[in-house]
Order: sequence, then C-alpha cells, then structure tokens
Amino acid sequence: MTIAYVLGAATLLILLWLGNGIRRIGAVSTGDRIADRTGSALLLIDLQTVFWDHGPYSEDAKSAAAAAILAEASAARAQNVPVIALRQEWSIPSTKILARLTMKGQALEGTDGTELAPPFAPLPDHVLVKRVQDGFETGALDTLLARLDVGALRLVGLDLNYCVLKTALAARNRGYHVQIVKSGTLAAAATDRAEHALTSSGTELC
Repeated sequence: MTIAYVLGAATLLILLWLGNGIRRIGAVSTGDRIADRTGSALLLIDLQTVFWDHGPYSEDAKSAAAAAILAEASAARAQNVPVIALRQEWSIPSTKILARLTMKGQALEGTDGTELAPPFAPLPDHVLVKRVQDGFETGALDTLLARLDVGALRLVGLDLNYCVLKTALAARNRGYHVQIVKSGTLAAAATDRAEHALTSSGTELC
C-alpha cells in the first residue's frame, strides 16, 4: 500500500510538472506597457536550419516565404530599420522533456540545427534566443526593443499558428503596433483560428 501510494504521488507530481511545461510553452506574457516610441523593427522568428530544412513545409511554400522574407529584410536595411532574429532553444527542464517526447527532440539547447538557416543567417543585426513560443518570455527582447526605441514591429517566420502568433500577442499586450507579413510566414496547418486571434488583438495581417 505504501509503495503504491508513493508511486502514485510520484506519478502525479511528474504529470503536474509536465503540465506546467505545456502551460509555459504556450503561454503569452504580458509585460509592462511601453511608452511612446518612434522606431520600428523587423522580427525574424525561428528561421532555423532544423525547422527550415526538416519542418513540415513544402518546397514551394518555403520558396515563396523566403522571397518575401528577403524582400522585407532588404527594405528594412534600406530604411535603417533593425532586423532581429529570434532562435528557439528548448532549455527549461520540463520543456526539454516535452520536446523529446512530442517534437522529435528538435531545437534542444546545444543541439545541431538551432542556428539560422543559410538563407537568413546574414540578415539580422541582433540575434536572441527564446525558450518558449512567446519571444518576449525571457525579457531580453523587451530590453533590446527599449534600447532601440522600437514601438512598431513587423513579423515574419514560422510557425504562424504557434511562435509567430504568441510573440505577436505578447507584443500587443505590451502596446506595440504589430504587423505580420503573411506571405513571409509558414504554417503546417490551417491558420483561421490564429488569424482570428491576431486580428481580435489588433494585430495587422498584411
């Protein structure tokens, strides 16, 4: 009886721990409301070798998205707008376990493929690591955008249903003006629900 109780309690604790990891992966942070800022920035989200080369996206979809992303980066460069890349690395213990169990172990901290894919590696002025879907979760992006006086963001990258969505919603929670260049995003599934959530938040799809 005692052994069964201990095993049951341990199992419950493990499930709660993993459940908290699931919650953290998909959570959208709030953060402080930003002051009036005049600058803008282009965010490149998860354009990493492991996702670009081995993700569930067709070659035609990637070709079209790459053209749009490169055009956005070129336009940003011409206007002296900073280009910021966010790279996913699962590093929180519970999320690392979940990544191994449900995401083929992709983008674990310190593994191959977490670097930016070759077409995009030369583009950013700044590269930050994110730990969950929301690119603001660590606070590093808040700090960088404040230093650059950024109040408006254009987003490209992948996946529109997950990391692009959650980063955009977190940005709106902070008061940023947010545009998503849909032609510069990829999604493995239909995006109707994500687009509704985005437009309801005040995010522009262009």
